[in-house]
Amino acid sequence: MNDEPRIHPTADVSPGATLGPRVQVWHEVQVRENAVLGADCILGKGVYVDFGVKIGDAVKIQNRASVYHGATLEDGVFIGPHVVLTNDMRPRAITPDGVPKSDDDWIVGETLVRYGASIGAGSIILPGVLIGRFAMVGAGSVVTKTVPDYSIVVGNPARMVGYACACGEKLPSGDTLLKCHSCGRRYQEIHDDNGRNCGLVAIDD
Repeated sequence: MNDEPRIHPTADVSPGATLGPRVQVWHEVQVRENAVLGADCILGKGVYVDFGVKIGDAVKIQNRASVYHGATLEDGVFIGPHVVLTNDMRPRAITPDGVPKSDDDWIVGETLVRYGASIGAGSIILPGVLIGRFAMVGAGSVVTKTVPDYSIVVGNPARMVGYACACGEKLPSGDTLLKCHSCGRRYQEIHDDNGRNCGLVAIDD
């Protein structure tokens, strides 16, 4: 089996980027300098991966999604078409004096998408957000704050509406011990010292 990355002739991949084994880079993709992609990633048509972005193994990024500097995607993440992971909470093209802003006069907001999480088509992820393990962001959502592990969030701003199993099925509600009707995996709801919801932990792993 050929482990070399597969790069479409129309793609623009910086020589300073690092692509792992069996990566597939499709039409009109741009991957900038110092970006790092793990093994078995797929970048669909028109995907933009900014400089310094870190992407784990087996990540799938669908057509026209944009992943900006400051983002880290762990293994197994799914990014739907036209998703944007932003990195500037206070964007301006110019200073108050009308001078064009430079690369040095703004603060990068870092975003972390944890293992196995999915972000639905057309969603916008604001900087400084953490999206938990196997969380599921509904299509068209605007995510402004941390999404707990296994949570399902939808809307603008995104709000939690339930939990998703690692297999993708919605988990039944009404108890702190949840069992997936589809695959049988079981989960325990957890909270911090202040009683705030911290998502689920799998109890069958």
